Amino acid sequence: MNFDEINKIIDKFNQSSVRELEINDGEFHLHLSKNESSPETPQPVRSSEPAVKVEDSSKNSVAGSNQIVAPMVGTVYLQSEPGAKPYVEPGKMVHAGDVVCVIEAMKMLTEVKSNVTGQVKNILVENEDLVEYDQPLFEIEEK
Repeated sequence: MNFDEINKIIDKFNQSSVRELEINDGEFHLHLSKNESSPETPQPVRSSEPAVKVEDSSKNSVAGSNQIVAPMVGTVYLQSEPGAKPYVEPGKMVHAGDVVCVIEAMKMLTEVKSNVTGQVKNILVENEDLVEYDQPLFEIEEK
């Protein structure tokens, strides 16, 4: 399945009364759900929908600092290619819209961008780590 086909499926799912959809096709797996899970039993989201909304889910406020979180499940890359300089380093200033890393899922790269302007306080993952949906990646001190 290509990206356009996945987006069409997501659009049709969102417009339908269907509450849950799961597609398994070889190595491809897509799970969409409109059901809300209780806080006691969090369920990882394994849909391609967050990839469309990268900037919507990349900021959480936690005790005066901002976190950039993973918009999807995948492998995080902190540099554009092996041996290259990292996108960001602790202490570096970032501006809203700056790419801070990329996440690879199903051989597609999704840029993760900062929603705030500030200084990178902590990088909470290592290069090539497998990350979960909504997992904190960076702490940013807003300026």
